[in-house]
Amino acid sequence: MNNLSKNIKHLRTLKKLTQESLAEELSVTRSRISSYEENRSSPTIDFLIDFSAYFRIPIDIIIKNDLSKAKDVSFIDVGNKRVLFPIAVDQDNENLIEVIPAKASAGYLLGYDDPEYIEQLEKIKLPFLPKGKHRAFPIKGDSMLPMKDGSYVVAEFVEDIKAAKSGCSYIVVTKDDGMTYKRLENQVEEKQSFLLKPDNTSYQSYEVPVVEVLELWKFTCSINTQEYEEHELKLSSIINMFTELGVELEALKKALV
Repeated sequence: MNNLSKNIKHLRTLKKLTQESLAEELSVTRSRISSYEENRSSPTIDFLIDFSAYFRIPIDIIIKNDLSKAKDVSFIDVGNKRVLFPIAVDQDNENLIEVIPAKASAGYLLGYDDPEYIEQLEKIKLPFLPKGKHRAFPIKGDSMLPMKDGSYVVAEFVEDIKAAKSGCSYIVVTKDDGMTYKRLENQVEEKQSFLLKPDNTSYQSYEVPVVEVLELWKFTCSINTQEYEEHELKLSSIINMFTELGVELEALKKALV
């Protein structure tokens, strides 16, 4: 319960609330807030439910994770709740990119908002990427030629999905269909939906209601792997390709300065 007491205090501090003001918001006494933060007593289930609802953060995240280093921007709105979405950095404070392994991509739908699932993913660094939260996703099928099965798309997280730009390509994570990569037509104002359009004309476009979209990631760059043999397309090989590409482009960038 050590994390829990720290988290209660930290989340209260993030919102610039005093113990008394938080107590008023949750209809409890200030002394209860104090005892929970000092770990002198354990919060009741009713309190945790109210505390979770007030901060819009799932109870399991509040209980299981040490949030003391999280900033308010570390929490991302997903539907009607906020999930912990910290940006991983290396020892040089440069952003790291989580790589979703192809064989485990089906499990992403279950773990996309689970900090423990995200934490165990392999991570790489691409120094040339713009600032923002990026993640690398495996591509299945050939609906977005010239990219083929086995390629990887590096994409940037979109916080306001309703502001997605028509004509750009996105990784779209939905409740029923999981993860897909398509060009997007924004129809939010007219139909409260997105039209997902494959670049390969052999495939049909289809609509997805905005309410079904769990996450949206805007294309940043890609690695096409069709020149590689199947036995070479292991996660370690993909990571090496990303790393080598980052080193080469960084060297080129310095040479041009």
